Amino acid sequence: MRKIIQEFKEFAIKGNVIDLAVGVIIGGAFGKIVTSLVNDIIMPPIGRMLGGADFKDLFINLGSDKPLPEGVTMHDIHTLTDATKYGVAVIAYGQFINVLLDFFIVAVCIFLLVKGINILRRMKPEEVAAPAEPTEKECPYCLSQIPIKATRCKHCTSVLEEGTATSS
Repeated sequence: MRKIIQEFKEFAIKGNVIDLAVGVIIGGAFGKIVTSLVNDIIMPPIGRMLGGADFKDLFINLGSDKPLPEGVTMHDIHTLTDATKYGVAVIAYGQFINVLLDFFIVAVCIFLLVKGINILRRMKPEEVAAPAEPTEKECPYCLSQIPIKATRCKHCTSVLEEGTATSS
């Protein structure tokens, strides 16, 4: 059980969970911005061009099994709010159009973001790590590994002359 808890801590601390949480939070905030853009900026001019229709109120009235209050008829229900208030079954296709437009805008933004990231990745030259300087050399007498600055082998005690040892 301790091993599982330790593995989970390593997973959570590595940043995978934190990155995912940040992405979800930013995505939710971005979704609200896009919804506001669609509902408050894009759809009103489109509705005006289509004769003053408010897309939020576009629906197909399916009627109601419930009796309506006294004095209210099906002809009095003109908005989605009225239909909801009186429990009338409707198909809210205006809302559906708004949601489709939300999705399309988010999809285009994500596509452009990924495309931009891919362009930046291609522009960045691949960095090749330089090989590390050797820290050990091989004793020519016993073939043991010894520090590169050594003048005597620690294994066979041979005196190493300058240039007799080979580096590995």
